[in-house]
Amino acid sequence: MDITAALDISAHGMEAQTTRLRVIAENLANQDTTGSDPRTGPYRRKTVSFANTVDRALGTSQVTVKSIGTDPSELPRRYDPSHPAADAQGYVRTPNVNAFVEMMDMRDAQRAYSANISVMQVARGMLSRAIELLK
Repeated sequence: MDITAALDISAHGMEAQTTRLRVIAENLANQDTTGSDPRTGPYRRKTVSFANTVDRALGTSQVTVKSIGTDPSELPRRYDPSHPAADAQGYVRTPNVNAFVEMMDMRDAQRAYSANISVMQVARGMLSRAIELLK
């Protein structure tokens, strides 16, 4: 594999992890967002799905974002009869965002991003050494 292919693979990996980090930040920012009345639902956690694609020009596999979907898990309910979004029994549906899960996903995405940066640094170093040898 040539160095440009390694750089391209790493760049795609960094782009995918950047999207993942953006979605995680959105989830954390909306973890307390409920509906304004009983008919409107609360924020639903978003998820990122990745796909493995083939770049025929470089002959490499790359990771890309396949889709950004919503988590279909059940929405927790909290008893708060004074809330404008409370149903007839006084329960409010709350977002299905778990801050602990989001933080673990964030750590995983950060590590994957850092690994791709390391690959780019090594490839850049190899390219620099090759140029020095040609001088």
